Amino acid sequence: MGDVLDTAAMLARFRERAAAVRRRGLPPVEGDERRRIREQMQLDYMDFAMLGDAQASLDGGILTLTIDLRPPAERTEASQPSTPSPYEPKAE
Repeated sequence: MGDVLDTAAMLARFRERAAAVRRRGLPPVEGDERRRIREQMQLDYMDFAMLGDAQASLDGGILTLTIDLRPPAERTEASQPSTPSPYEPKAE
């Protein structure tokens, strides 16, 4: 591990984690346990996807992640993630 934080690589790892949660199947459990696992998977996916969409800056040793939660129509060009948001519904 180098001395410099690669924020682009870090954000890419969060996007990959979100995709991995989405691909992961449910284990063979039933009832309440299955519901709890599904809910946790949904939360994990949303958390990883939001972090993957963040804009990162490192200033004076302080890492700042900015996540624009406004509806897409209200966002500015500079605040748009470079990839489509995986946690928003796709336009049809």
